[in-house]
Amino acid sequence: MADPVTIVGAGLAGSEAAWQLAERGIKVRLIEMRPNIKTPIHQSGDFAELVCSNSFKSLDSSSAAGCLKNELAVMGSQLIKWAIGSRVAAGKALAVDRERFASTVTAELEKHRNISIERREFTELNDLINSPTPSIIATGPLTSAALETVLGEALGSEYLSFFDAAAPIVEAGSLDMGRLFRQSRYSSEEEDYLNAPLDRQQYEALVDALVKGDRVIARDFENADLFQACQPVEELARKGIDTLRFGALKPVGLTDPHTGRRPWAVVQLRSENQANTAYNLVGFQTNLAFREQERIFRLIPGLENAQFARFGVMHRNTFIDAPRLLSPTLAWKSHPHIHFAGQLGGTEGYVEAIASGLLASLAVYAQIKGQALDPLPNTTLFGALIDYATNPKTKDYQPMHVNYGIIRSLPEGVKNKKQRYIEYASRSEQAIIGYREANGFLDWLADTDRSFLIGPATQEGKIQGPLSEAG
Repeated sequence: MADPVTIVGAGLAGSEAAWQLAERGIKVRLIEMRPNIKTPIHQSGDFAELVCSNSFKSLDSSSAAGCLKNELAVMGSQLIKWAIGSRVAAGKALAVDRERFASTVTAELEKHRNISIERREFTELNDLINSPTPSIIATGPLTSAALETVLGEALGSEYLSFFDAAAPIVEAGSLDMGRLFRQSRYSSEEEDYLNAPLDRQQYEALVDALVKGDRVIARDFENADLFQACQPVEELARKGIDTLRFGALKPVGLTDPHTGRRPWAVVQLRSENQANTAYNLVGFQTNLAFREQERIFRLIPGLENAQFARFGVMHRNTFIDAPRLLSPTLAWKSHPHIHFAGQLGGTEGYVEAIASGLLASLAVYAQIKGQALDPLPNTTLFGALIDYATNPKTKDYQPMHVNYGIIRSLPEGVKNKKQRYIEYASRSEQAIIGYREANGFLDWLADTDRSFLIGPATQEGKIQGPLSEAG
């Protein structure tokens, strides 16, 4: 291969991808616009800079966040190792010294003999399209305005979003199905929605809580006109006591089988996946603080003990419509040698971005080797996350954090949540090890030390794989 692989963006996804390819002996051209062109929230020009929390979430290997770290360790993620090396005390969570972490990533990539770095804004998408060499675009949620324009022209503006307007998602197993009923409006046969009926007192208490709830403070870059078109549920509640009852919570066409009457108001929940393991609160896009979402949305009948797979968010966030545009290996369907990774390509969260960068790099390496990359097993959280992001049946798509609400259900239901998560984690570990063993052509890097993990899925020792001679 004469030309280097181009990776645009040196955030978590791009940095992981660059290291994975470079260590396999592939020449990489890594393009990062910072610090020459700044964003509203980045503070430095370092690679993989963490701009929000410094936490990579739980290390408990039976939790969703810990389970995904376990899978990435098996697959040789380098950024997870650098994060461990930059760890600060945070109980059972993996929190890092953000400056040390970013400076480590930057220094290691800058000195790698197979990586050349260009500090500039990238807009030459047509060059990537016309080049036979694979490439990765991982410019993140704050992609530059110039590149947004180029992407919009190439992808179609309808496939590029500029603001999150995401409603919360709750785990099905945490809902009180005895208080909910299945029904679609004006249909006695279709049961596409779960419905939470509210009487007048319950509805007015919910509206009052929404109006009084603490909101996230918006930054200047979040206040554009487009944002104003996406009204948070709490803003609608402020318009009048009946606004929601004549909007997203309208009860028309629905009959509560418990009473035989139409409720005063109804909160509808729509399934997020084919397995019906997670549900979206329809019309509940919100700017409420996460703690307030837990408190207020648990006032809804049937959601008193709801577990949130994703909280609602509203902020500046460029991302593509991955289910319509990307393959299960994150390749652009129209130009399969170009891959997308990170939040721009369909995942949300630090570890999730690392995961997508790793997968994109493996897909590129497979193309270079003339091999077909197997899709990740959907019994792993990694595979379930990518399946959600690339499945054409995913509706009203928004990037999502990893959670057990999207993974394939266990053969036999396990009612105890803790035990269910342990079994998910155990099954996932076996599946990701099997994937590694079945795809030896990927020249897996390094051993897979998982001693940093906590919990029942942790195993002592290391799984060895063939080492690359590069690096």
